[in-house]
Amino acid sequence: MDFSTTEITLPLLIPSSPTAPGRDPINASSCPSSEAWEWLYTMQPVYMIAISVLGVIGNVFVLAVFSLHRKSCTVAEFYLGNLAAADLVLLSCLPFWAVNVANGFNWEFGAVMCRLVNMGVIINMYCSIYFLVLVSADRYVALVHAMSLGRMRRILYARLNCLAVWALGIIMSIPVLKFRTVEYYPEYNVNACYLKYPSLDVELICDILLIIIGFLIPFSVISYCTCKIIQTLKNQKIRKLSAVNREKKATILVLCVLFAFVLCWIPFHSATFLHILLRLNILVGCEMENILEISNQVFTYLAFSNSALNPVLYVIVGKNFRRKVKKLFEQMSLRKKTTESILCHFSSTLNTLG
Repeated sequence: MDFSTTEITLPLLIPSSPTAPGRDPINASSCPSSEAWEWLYTMQPVYMIAISVLGVIGNVFVLAVFSLHRKSCTVAEFYLGNLAAADLVLLSCLPFWAVNVANGFNWEFGAVMCRLVNMGVIINMYCSIYFLVLVSADRYVALVHAMSLGRMRRILYARLNCLAVWALGIIMSIPVLKFRTVEYYPEYNVNACYLKYPSLDVELICDILLIIIGFLIPFSVISYCTCKIIQTLKNQKIRKLSAVNREKKATILVLCVLFAFVLCWIPFHSATFLHILLRLNILVGCEMENILEISNQVFTYLAFSNSALNPVLYVIVGKNFRRKVKKLFEQMSLRKKTTESILCHFSSTLNTLG
């Protein structure tokens, strides 16, 4: 049976449980569904597969450059490398949901994968923004407090910070691991992978934590650091310092990555907040419900696209990254020539002995 919409029990990126055609997705009301759903569910699988393939290629390339380059990574590059790894976690989960949507929300991968795939999505959501907190804080220290706090910018501290962020992502995904389940709906003849909260209170708490811990707190820190960084870059006296000029190129890339993240994620978190108001009956009406449900789907996939966008920004904006790529290719070319020379010499020696 065709599904015209889905219930977003934790409006977090993916449909949660199916509802009958023509029935409102929130609290099972009798609002008629929008015709836009048919178009959305036709385009979603194609879009998810496309950004998954492009994003995996791009982020694997970024990690390869950071890992294989002869020169060790800076602290900022270490954080950006972990961001690429977090994006890979999300992008590896998208094909499962593309197949799920294409099959009319009939989950074919079992209960364990239902939990793990959605856990991966949540881990990415929290880890991505907190890695950006770390990288913006690193730029803040490098430019604003280079003399007094510069010693804090060490790889050892960066590794500990990244471990803490990964731990946070796993902890915040526990509700998904606990409440995600696969249940058979005989009226639709599907096994649906969805969030089955024990109560509306638990659902609202998870939504509120998502907005506060997953966006408002880190966004406030990022905004503060970014404002201070921009003020520093505009200061004529500070701009003359050689240390500031060395950090400027990396900072411009970080600012572009931060801007892209905000552009992709603010609409999603805004829709999440409006969903909370809708559940609390502060916002009412069928038109509002349909608009929010469709907006949530569109903004969800805008948020997904951020994971595929970052590698493009590294190539376009990151001068240091392009320099690393160039040196890596030179390094690989030199290694190839050296290997060929050794083999040629070895072959000549064997021919001489023969």
